[in-house]
Amino acid sequence: MEQLISFAWLGLALVVGRLLRGWIPALRRAFIPSSIIGGLLLLLIGPEVLGRLLPGIPPLITSGSVSIWSTLPGFLINVVFAALFLGKVIPGLKEIWRKAGPQVAFSHTIAWGQYVVGFAITALVLVPLFGVEPMFGALIEIGFIGGHGTAAGLGQTFAELGWPQGQDLALGVATIGVLMGVLTGIVLVNWGVKRGHTRAVRTEAEAENDIAAAGEEHDTTESEIAPHGQSDDPKQTVRVESMEPMTFHLAYIGASIGIGALLLAALVFLESLLLQPLGAPELLGHVPLFPLAMVGGIIVQKIHSRFFPGDLDRVMILRLQGAALDLLIVSALASLTLSAIAEAWLPLLLLIVAGIVWTVACFVFLAPRMMKDYWFERGIGDFGQSLGVTATGLLLMRIVDPKSQTPAFEAFGYKQLLFEPLVGGGLFTAMSVPLVFAFGLVPMLIVCSVIMTIWIVIGLLLGREPKTS
Repeated sequence: MEQLISFAWLGLALVVGRLLRGWIPALRRAFIPSSIIGGLLLLLIGPEVLGRLLPGIPPLITSGSVSIWSTLPGFLINVVFAALFLGKVIPGLKEIWRKAGPQVAFSHTIAWGQYVVGFAITALVLVPLFGVEPMFGALIEIGFIGGHGTAAGLGQTFAELGWPQGQDLALGVATIGVLMGVLTGIVLVNWGVKRGHTRAVRTEAEAENDIAAAGEEHDTTESEIAPHGQSDDPKQTVRVESMEPMTFHLAYIGASIGIGALLLAALVFLESLLLQPLGAPELLGHVPLFPLAMVGGIIVQKIHSRFFPGDLDRVMILRLQGAALDLLIVSALASLTLSAIAEAWLPLLLLIVAGIVWTVACFVFLAPRMMKDYWFERGIGDFGQSLGVTATGLLLMRIVDPKSQTPAFEAFGYKQLLFEPLVGGGLFTAMSVPLVFAFGLVPMLIVCSVIMTIWIVIGLLLGREPKTS
């Protein structure tokens, strides 16, 4: 019965969150997702807030429900990542680079720079003054680009490394990132219009109209960024006579997760067999499953394209992925431990401010030098993703390019194929915390600084000549 009640609370929270978003204009103008609103509502009426304020009154939400919710993100994040590339036509590296090379370099510059900034401020300021964990420095990239899903999915990794508070802090960074990504993004949109940097939107009145239109109930889907040749036409759905099509697609997600689990088990075995006898620290044993589930999804998609007729229904995959992400966010926020955030609020604030300053500086100073062709429309999408989530980037691109007159959406879609497998929730994001734990801040700061510098150089070289994609 406890499981049913817990699930009922999640459903109620999502419905109320949706209603509140429709009734309160400020929530729409801030583009806060219903899942975040619902999760924060459950946190508010749960034992962590209302239970502490009114200790003598039986709580509406029991600690048993919170315990159940805390187990969901670690499972659901695998569904989200396994679905990332299912149903997509994955082009060759040459085609991806031709279409989106500058954006790949720009996005990686921001991501690796968030590690550099996080590790530097943690080593120089936060550890000496506040005594925080060295792993604190990884929270910028995990929370901002990784988002709520990645932050929640790393919960077991944080716990295994003796820092369970890391998940709560990462979720706090992700929540602030979603809000600041939209707010600072809209400020930059108005700045870009005034300075004449935008090509599709020429006046402030047009920008205001596009912002208002984006605030309406409208779901930004991946069909807006699908590269040419990829279709979300339901007519291309695989016909399965023996089972419900949604069940069939869910089975593909399950198969992707299974392949990811086998890959992770093989890597852990090889590490224990070849590296640990030589004195290497254990790393892969602390890596969560979800980045390997993403690799499993790529393998499953390649196998399907090679041996089976018809295409997977990408729209259905997105619906399953979106449902998992909504449930993940609402359950993760509802099971937050606020005491962890309260104890570390000042170092967390300093870290967040440093991450925002870095990301804004990259957009203002590097984007026009790396992407001379429609740099604002291209860069604002990467900026939004780098502070919030992919949907934030798509939202900002839709504001400055409402009719898709520029190559921004297509390039953004291609860029994801060389971005998400590594950072933003990819392999390095999942390994960053164990790497800091094993090798320390300074070595990781040096490694990330070198990688960031390489991407800056590549981006500036690509930006020397305008490109027409």
